[in-house]
Amino acid sequence: MSEAIKHECGIALLRLKKPLNYYKQKYGSAFYGIQKMYLLMEKQHNRGQDGAGLASIKLDVEPGQRYISRIRSNDSQPIQDVFHQINTRVEQELQQHPEYIDNVPLQKKHIPYIGELFLGHVRYGTFGKNNIESVHPFLRQNNWMHRNLIVAGNFNMTNVKQLFDSLVAIGQHPKEMADTVTVMEKIGHFLDEEVTDLYFDCKNKGLNKKEASGVIIEKLNIQRILKRASKNWDGGYAIAGLLGHGDAFVFRDPAGIRPAYYYEDEEIVVVASERPVIQTVFNVNFEDVKELTPGNAIIIKKNTEVSIAEIIPPTENKACSFERIYFSRGSDAEIYQERKDLGKLIMPKVLEAIDFDTDNTVFSYIPNTAETSFFGMVEQANDFLNQRKNQFILDHRKTLTKEKLEEILSVKIRTEKIAIKDAKLRTFITDDSNRDDMVAHVYDVTYGVIKPTDNLVIIDDSIVRGTTLKQSILKMLDRLKPKKILIVSSAPQIRYPDCYGIDMSTLEGFVAFRAAIALLQEQNKQSIIESVYLKCKKQETLPDTEIKNHVKDIYASFSDEEIAHKIAEMLVTNDIQAEVKIVYQSVENLHKACPKNLGDWYFTGNYPTAGGNRVVNKAFINFYEGINSRAY
Repeated sequence: MSEAIKHECGIALLRLKKPLNYYKQKYGSAFYGIQKMYLLMEKQHNRGQDGAGLASIKLDVEPGQRYISRIRSNDSQPIQDVFHQINTRVEQELQQHPEYIDNVPLQKKHIPYIGELFLGHVRYGTFGKNNIESVHPFLRQNNWMHRNLIVAGNFNMTNVKQLFDSLVAIGQHPKEMADTVTVMEKIGHFLDEEVTDLYFDCKNKGLNKKEASGVIIEKLNIQRILKRASKNWDGGYAIAGLLGHGDAFVFRDPAGIRPAYYYEDEEIVVVASERPVIQTVFNVNFEDVKELTPGNAIIIKKNTEVSIAEIIPPTENKACSFERIYFSRGSDAEIYQERKDLGKLIMPKVLEAIDFDTDNTVFSYIPNTAETSFFGMVEQANDFLNQRKNQFILDHRKTLTKEKLEEILSVKIRTEKIAIKDAKLRTFITDDSNRDDMVAHVYDVTYGVIKPTDNLVIIDDSIVRGTTLKQSILKMLDRLKPKKILIVSSAPQIRYPDCYGIDMSTLEGFVAFRAAIALLQEQNKQSIIESVYLKCKKQETLPDTEIKNHVKDIYASFSDEEIAHKIAEMLVTNDIQAEVKIVYQSVENLHKACPKNLGDWYFTGNYPTAGGNRVVNKAFINFYEGINSRAY
């Protein structure tokens, strides 16, 4: 994506099912869990670079021994910083106590982070906060082992205010109104109630407190705790939790908005945000890694019993399509094919835009993440060219000469690496007065491969704000002096805010929205803008379930092509000499390419939860009233 947007976080949960001595004997180190957690987090660094954190739990330790360790970092390279600190601490302990080196019981007793249960997190700060207090995992501490709760997640709740108020109503005093804290406290409240009920049941049976502790660990009902805690949640989430005594869970929202995958064998149970991460780290097959069913939780008991339990009945599957277009690693077999299909399916529009003149067209891509859809686009272009060759040969088979046949067969689709990002240059962009000029040089171009008679086709993952296109990419491409520049978006037009994890929160940030507003103003249809505002205001006090998305009316008067044409007009500055066109993927083709991820609310305004409609209307109110604020 030429203009990166921040997005979903990444989670990794690992439970070692064997004693630590087993991993020492088989893999040469009791640090097996830490090593695997580093890989699980590093392989998901694309999901968050604002912060990283790791928590570990040692099982069955004696009272007085530390059994929970947690470390978090908001360093510029947070994953490396977390594990550098862990390694430094481990090396210091081993240097000071050589007797620990081959003694696993002593390592577990004295060295932090050596345990059987781990939870890692990589974070993008969707609320703009990047202080250390905002970095996961969060910890809710208690002297009762089973009341300790560690939480990390990939989620955004649309109704944080209501959830906060519900905590206050039951007598709590949350330290801040953030969804992570609110969710943790909600789970913690019902965890406390569950532990208390089990304790009094044990007491009535004549058990003392120490005896009751073992019974509580055995009978603690994670499924019931999550059902009660999540009763009023509205959002997209994959929430992971560890309990101090050793139970663990990962819980996914009922629409499947946020991803979660798991794998289990006789040695480990692992859960992560992406399938290929698990495949790579543990060298397992695609089919062995399962997707967690929406609305369900994978629950791992201290005794290593693993179960999948329904917490909330699944709704219509609305898994985030941006996972497939851009966010998840393309090394997943399904995602790789889906991205190729996105390129293939948009090719008919591309051919039409270049008047089917592939002989005088160069195909390329920006940025590197668009490479896979580029492959699909070129494959389809080659199919078109081969059909054209076949038809010519059939039409002229009686008069075709060897020389003419060789000439026909020699025609190829022209592809080039046109743009290379100069990653270091951006560190020098500090003076606002010269910023635009500097931004225009963030990419280097390949000279000498474009002729003045050429069309230049560039495919991108998506076009969000249009800023980089206007300030940098179009100017850069125009220096190559093509006849026409065609910018191709493998995603449809982004028109609506996301409130489930992606950092796309204000309407005016979307170039498609600005284009629609400009068209309404040009056509003297300002009354539609006023009408949408009044409708949104009228619904402010309604329950979420009764709110409708009235922002759809802004786009209703125009076709996708009209808005695309207006976007191109808005992004082209006076110094651009080439003709510029923009082509977007259709929502229909998006669903054809990505049939398992049908979440498309940022394109269609069809939000999978009731809170989404409230958010989009609030975003429009903020736009109309000139309030530069997040709508959730």
